[in-house]
Amino acid sequence: MAKNKQECPSCAMMIDEGLDECPICDYEFPKQSKGIKWIAVFLLILIAFYFLMRVL
Repeated sequence: MAKNKQECPSCAMMIDEGLDECPICDYEFPKQSKGIKWIAVFLLILIAFYFLMRVL
């Protein structure tokens, strides 16, 4: 079974997804907060709702 891969932005090697650090060049992947993703989705919904209400 194939594992999901991601490209390291530093050395461009394909490595296993979910690693905190590239085993080739030691690049540390930034942590993404799930809260920030939900805030972004919420803001996009609010913006879409605003423009929808202006059109109607």
